[in-house]
Amino acid sequence: MNLKRTLIFVIVVLIIGLTAYSFTYGTNIGSYQVIPFKDAIKYGLDLRGGVYVVLEAKPEPGETVTDDMMDRAMATIRRRVDGLGVSEPVIAKQGKNRIRVELPDITDSQKAIEIIGKTAQLKFVDAEGKEILTGDNVKKAEAIYEERNGMREPVVSLELDGEGAKAFDRVTGEIMEIPDRAGVYQPERAIVIKLDENIISAPEVSAHITNGKAVITGMQSLEDAGNLATLIKAGALPVDMEAVDIMYMGPSLGANSLVKSVKAGFIGILLVILFMMLFYRLPGLVSGLALIVYIILVLAVLVSINATLTLPGIAGLILSIGMAVDANVIIFERLKEEMRNGKSLRASINAGFSRAFRTILDANVTTLIAAAVLFYFGSGAIKGFAVTLSIGILLSMFTAVVVTRLLLKLVVGMNITKSPVMFGLNKGGGTR
Repeated sequence: MNLKRTLIFVIVVLIIGLTAYSFTYGTNIGSYQVIPFKDAIKYGLDLRGGVYVVLEAKPEPGETVTDDMMDRAMATIRRRVDGLGVSEPVIAKQGKNRIRVELPDITDSQKAIEIIGKTAQLKFVDAEGKEILTGDNVKKAEAIYEERNGMREPVVSLELDGEGAKAFDRVTGEIMEIPDRAGVYQPERAIVIKLDENIISAPEVSAHITNGKAVITGMQSLEDAGNLATLIKAGALPVDMEAVDIMYMGPSLGANSLVKSVKAGFIGILLVILFMMLFYRLPGLVSGLALIVYIILVLAVLVSINATLTLPGIAGLILSIGMAVDANVIIFERLKEEMRNGKSLRASINAGFSRAFRTILDANVTTLIAAAVLFYFGSGAIKGFAVTLSIGILLSMFTAVVVTRLLLKLVVGMNITKSPVMFGLNKGGGTR
């Protein structure tokens, strides 16, 4: 027995075990705290509970729904959702004329739909609250840079229609008659922009605007100017949204689904490890350790990219675990074949891994292509499945080809046994 290799193997096993324990139950390492995976990862609606709504644009007769209109509608909905105080909402386009909204932890689905689905109301009011014009009078709103005092400053450029231009001409003329106190913001000289009765901007008038073209200054960045322009345009070109798909998932049902999924995954992993140990002995034990490393890596990647875990995502992870074992089966069968041909144990391991790699690569690449297609054409849960499956495939290749190989060479270097039986061969040289 090689004591040095044995000690290294024991240390590696302890590190794997302690890492798995820390990520499962959490621990403190000096001033650092390791948060359990179950608390660090985000959960989808099917696991967390909440409201799922698909809104479809309903344009006026003769009107065509454009990408610009949908972007404006999304900006308005996002603002409404922020007003609900929802944490980690999902707002995304689905197809060309639909918007998918996921609101975790919301219990009153009808109220949520009423708030996010109503048409935006944008208006410009004076200091006394009198309406000057509405979003319908805004022809154009965009974020641009403007030269002011020798410097480029981000602003929002507005262009009004004829009615809006006349209203601005009258109101800004009246405001300019109010004495200006330089360097002091004067609310009485401001025009307030409201979206759904919420103030989004209140710029002070600094000139008499007669041509229907104005700029809003005071932006901190072009991004801020772009956000304000989008909100203004969202009110200027509203599109009615109708809820065509509504689903409410209770938190208790979601939690129950999570518990059952984790339990099923644990049982599946345990059975896979037992199967590998039964048929491949020492290599099977090594593949079990590599499988634990794989699970740790997958969960760590999901947490690091701030991914949202759903039931289909869990299905993708479990499927990728099976594929990781498939790679080990191919490698170990090739290893046994090399041993039956009379090669030494070390030579059989090297040949087994190198000759099996091409097969493993081809199988995983084709699955990655399928996952890419699902991600491109799918939406919501389908994309979640594609993402977790892709991450799982890439990491399963790494653990099967790299981690398993290193651990297996370490075990062989311990010189515990060189019996072919312990590497999946029976005494006659056949397989079980």
